[in-house]
Amino acid sequence: MELAFAQVDVFGAKPYRGNPVAVVLDADGVDDHSMQQFARWTNLSETTFVLLPTHSAADYRLRIFTPGRELPFAGHPTLGSAHAWLRQRDGRDVDRPLVQECGAGLVTVRRTQHGLAFAAPPMVRDGEVEPALLDRLVGGLGLSAQDVVAGQWVDNGPGWVALQLASAEAVLAVEPDARALADQMIGLVGAHPMGAPEDFEVRAFAFGVGVDEDPVTGSFNAGLGQWLIGSGRAPERYTARQGTRLGRQGIVRVERADDDVWVGGTTTTLITGSVDL
Repeated sequence: MELAFAQVDVFGAKPYRGNPVAVVLDADGVDDHSMQQFARWTNLSETTFVLLPTHSAADYRLRIFTPGRELPFAGHPTLGSAHAWLRQRDGRDVDRPLVQECGAGLVTVRRTQHGLAFAAPPMVRDGEVEPALLDRLVGGLGLSAQDVVAGQWVDNGPGWVALQLASAEAVLAVEPDARALADQMIGLVGAHPMGAPEDFEVRAFAFGVGVDEDPVTGSFNAGLGQWLIGSGRAPERYTARQGTRLGRQGIVRVERADDDVWVGGTTTTLITGSVDL
């Protein structure tokens, strides 16, 4: 079965500096095993499959796979897949918001002056991190309790826990123990100095799905934005940098508008062709 394929760079300040997602289009005939096998083979943090929707309000349905398992929602695959779907349609219907159907429900995607943005889905778990888990995370990250300003569940499907550190510099200095945290999904955030080009530095460790450090992470930034803005730790609109330790330059734009937190950035098609599944 030969299907249209695209690889899209998402959140990159310039091409090849963001997070790539592999997108297989018109994938309705592909079985679950083949989807997971192909995602394992691409070895990207996520591979997606675009299908016909089952919900009347949706434009398309999306299935999202890491090398290890399927996810109900992920952010940069949402933006990259919307980009590929629009490109396949030769730009038709680009002026209205899109509705993506996925395991987490319906997700709205709209155009902004900085590129596509998605409305953060509701969290399935929030609130403070349990003391025992917090101790384990702190130890596995090579930190002490005094290094952590705050901790919060920001789980919108993948299982994210967020830890706020004192500064962007502290975030960049972390050296996690992947074996000690093998089943965890952990993100870090720390503020840049006043006047810096970006407001926050972010890192995300997706050990639980087989990705040691994710270059730029939409789902984590979505839950993080809901927490930071909702708690007054960040303004209504801010930018985050991610991927620095990996040699990437991801820029994520987060804002609260129309009663939603929107997460957006650039999307650029870098590879097109077909894949034999």
